[in-house]
Amino acid sequence: MASQNRPSRSLENPPETGIPMSIASFPGRVMEKLKANLVFRSKLAELNGAMGDLGTYIPIVLSLTLSKDLNLGTTLIFTGIYNIITGLIYGVPMPVQPMKSIAAAALADPEFGVAEIMAAGILTGGILFFLGATGLMHLVYKFIPLPVVRGIQLAQGLSFALTAVKYIRYDQNMAKSKSLDGRGWLGFDGLIPAIVCACFVIVVNGAGEEEHREEPLAEGSKREKVRKIITKLPSAFIIFLLGAVFLFIRTPEVVNGVRFGPSPMSVIKITKSQWKKGFIKGTIPQLPLSILNSVIAVCKLSMDLFPGRVFTVTSLSMTVGLMNIIGCWFGGVPTCHGAGGLAGQYKFGGRSGACVALLGAAKLLLGLVLGSSLAKVLNRYPVGILGVLLLFAGVELAMAARDMNSKEQAFVVLICTGVSLVGSSAALGFLCGMVVHVLLWLRKWGRRDHH
Repeated sequence: MASQNRPSRSLENPPETGIPMSIASFPGRVMEKLKANLVFRSKLAELNGAMGDLGTYIPIVLSLTLSKDLNLGTTLIFTGIYNIITGLIYGVPMPVQPMKSIAAAALADPEFGVAEIMAAGILTGGILFFLGATGLMHLVYKFIPLPVVRGIQLAQGLSFALTAVKYIRYDQNMAKSKSLDGRGWLGFDGLIPAIVCACFVIVVNGAGEEEHREEPLAEGSKREKVRKIITKLPSAFIIFLLGAVFLFIRTPEVVNGVRFGPSPMSVIKITKSQWKKGFIKGTIPQLPLSILNSVIAVCKLSMDLFPGRVFTVTSLSMTVGLMNIIGCWFGGVPTCHGAGGLAGQYKFGGRSGACVALLGAAKLLLGLVLGSSLAKVLNRYPVGILGVLLLFAGVELAMAARDMNSKEQAFVVLICTGVSLVGSSAALGFLCGMVVHVLLWLRKWGRRDHH
């Protein structure tokens, strides 16, 4: 009978622990959250979405590897780890991309070597981490009007699309990041295979999810069954595999250059002059692009695509900062989140953190098994097919500007976009967009005051 009067062992707050339930259960809640962030919404769709960022990632990393002797193995290992961590943290296909302005500066200047690239990445990451940790990034985000953000997104999307068309139409010298003569129609890297791949993506993915809700067909009809089969095909994954098949058919001898094992990793030594050059030629042009496209535009696009989730510029700024403060010391390419990568992965079906975690695991495995010798294989990959993947990523990002309903908003967007594209500077486009927005606001304010 005495045993019936004893307190149950399943009490929510065991007195002997002395730990409040809210604190004791915190690790469990964190683990539940992390597990939920890596749940596959659809295995094929997440796998397909993981391919959506490769049209940006491969050309930039390969160009730096061939021209600047960037350690590809180290880059794959670090970016793979970043992919897995960001998938765990954010629970959406948050991309990890090379910093484009730093890469452009390195490819344009023969004297801008690996040490300068890493210096630029560390300094950019340090500034972004500081802006996030102090809350200054949140202040910047609050005062930037939506039409200016949309203008930056539209400019970046169109820039991707234009680059993609170059990849499809012209042969590429990846070591110099330059277009060569026009691409022939036939062949494994010809125009016809690229056009067929583009048509295949349009048939499978259409213009996006919303298209399939317009005219629902009768459940069980033959047309409905065929449509379901077609729309569930992992188009980007199929295209990427097709490119790999073409690679080995066209140049089977490429496997002779493959060496197994990770590349040697060491701490990069940076001199005072290399810090200075990295800051002036790398950090200064990269910083506005990182703030606008890698933090602010990504935060806005993430909330547009995943309205049930909360994203902050503070966390995005700090994760970009930490990635570069750590990885660049060991020779990993400077990285950021990118609105184009997020749009591309979403376009092809990425909906959870499992999408980028899967991509990260593949990068990590390739970095550990093949190291930098993988560059010889990637250099023979059909660039036209990468162009197809990049084209649809760019179009998806550009379509974010479609919610600008008034003529005034569209005016600001187009001014910002035009200046960004023609001036090849997101910072200049942002500045012009802000000036135009303020002038239009003053004009309306003056008219109200007059009446």
